[in-house]
Amino acid sequence: MATPSDRSPFKRRSLFKAAGLGAAGAAGLPLISACSDIESGGGTSQATEGFDFLPTYKEWPLPFEPDLIGEPPNHPSGFTSYPEPVQAVTELPSGSGTYEITMPVWGTVPSSDDPYYAALHEAWGGTVINLRQADGNTYAETSAQWLQAGEFGNGIYMFSWMLDAQSNFRETVVNTFYDLTDILSGDISDRWPLLAGRETAAWGQSVWSTDPEDPETARIFGIPGSVWGGPNNGLLARTDLLEADGLAMPTSVEELLDVARAWSDDAGGRWAFLGLDYISPQWFGLASGDGWIWDEEQGKLVHNSERPEYTEWLEFRRTAWDEKLVHPDAPSGTLDGKELHKAGTILFQQDNMSWWQDYATQAAGGQVEGAIAPVGALAANGRTPLVHVGIGVEGWLFLSKDLEQEQVEEILDVANWCSAPYGTKEYEMLWFGVEGEQFEYGEDGAPVHTEVGTDVVQAPVNFKTFSGQVQTFLTGAPDFVQAKFDYNASVKDYAEVNIWEGMRVEGPADFKTAGQTLIDQQDDIAYGRAELSSIPDMVETFLNNGGEAAREHYTTAYNTLHGE
Repeated sequence: MATPSDRSPFKRRSLFKAAGLGAAGAAGLPLISACSDIESGGGTSQATEGFDFLPTYKEWPLPFEPDLIGEPPNHPSGFTSYPEPVQAVTELPSGSGTYEITMPVWGTVPSSDDPYYAALHEAWGGTVINLRQADGNTYAETSAQWLQAGEFGNGIYMFSWMLDAQSNFRETVVNTFYDLTDILSGDISDRWPLLAGRETAAWGQSVWSTDPEDPETARIFGIPGSVWGGPNNGLLARTDLLEADGLAMPTSVEELLDVARAWSDDAGGRWAFLGLDYISPQWFGLASGDGWIWDEEQGKLVHNSERPEYTEWLEFRRTAWDEKLVHPDAPSGTLDGKELHKAGTILFQQDNMSWWQDYATQAAGGQVEGAIAPVGALAANGRTPLVHVGIGVEGWLFLSKDLEQEQVEEILDVANWCSAPYGTKEYEMLWFGVEGEQFEYGEDGAPVHTEVGTDVVQAPVNFKTFSGQVQTFLTGAPDFVQAKFDYNASVKDYAEVNIWEGMRVEGPADFKTAGQTLIDQQDDIAYGRAELSSIPDMVETFLNNGGEAAREHYTTAYNTLHGE
């Protein structure tokens, strides 16, 4: 999975969209007749279940059982010991093609002639995949331009949250990318046993319809990424700094404010928070994704912005700002939260949960001091907590429609290799590199990145998202795996129910535009640039400029999905 940070896919506004108060989610087009009259730009919906043309699932047996057995997806199993890796791909294909794939990167782009890439090319059979690595901070927006111009090489990787930035992504998919259906339909286990071992649901989420009025035109257009359960994001606390000041980990929003007030010192240059925009909505019971909930009492879909909890949430953010609990330069969006967290300038960092493991790894290597851990499930005003969790695949690799079938099959050979799970030699090379160059084995027998490996292999996305793993697990230092396992167990009962399971819904263009405006206005209030009294007007504007019309679209999709 990508390592989120200020160089990560889960960053500022983009993550806020993914976390869900503004624009709609991933794109698609109706496969169901009830939605077939929706026009381009008016919003689309696409069923992701019930297809008879997906790859036939054939279990790929794991080489090792995990040490900790959870309850996936929101309580994943984990490994506290490192097994002797086995070879997953025993019949190595012979590839001779050279391809260019566009991939996001956060931070410094490794040199294209780094030995790590050459080692991978040899390991998976000779096919050369050159990565065109582009700035992840602007990737969602700029990729729309590349796609329109056809300037993305032989393929492009898109994280699922990036689709918000695309205008009518369904049209882009069917007009630009290779239709994989004829190649992948049925039993593919002889050539691609690991791809055959991917979840049927993951392949179903890789389907788009070429004709919105004809359900029979649903086709496979993407190679699905991994499915990660449990909370993707969290509020990570410097536990050593809490302990030094005699402060306890907060268990409610009210306690969080008390701790923030006790620790922050504006004049002394330390603040509790840098960002609160995308992690805090769940503390007030606000929905993730596109921001809709089904209200049983009203018998209709209600948007986050219409609910009283929305005002409470903005009041909370404004309080944190007015009381100088937030870094004064946070509105600029240019600060590196990870560096501030390591320096002890901020006490809490909202981030992807991978920051927890990254920090632990750096602390073990003496690169940083102290320790971090996620704050548990929080709620305001005595409510039951709500936890936003990962749903669906993390993204897709799309291939150019201009490729020949043999070329597509060769790239699928590589994708099959990249799907190998933890406990395999393929996974070890993909995630750690070559022993003696990018990693060394530690005293416990587990791989540890060298300085070169940290820069070239660990930090960038590289090929780790090229194709999703057969299964995903908690991995890393034993103490960390146990802590993460216990944390997931403590919050799993609060996991948000996905009311759109089995469907991909994209809001109308006006809804997306109005949602983006709403996001900007929310930040204006949170950072003191607008008054709380303006909330009713901005919500009314949002509803009038796209929100109300979108309700009809989403209601049609909801009723079709739930049989109402």
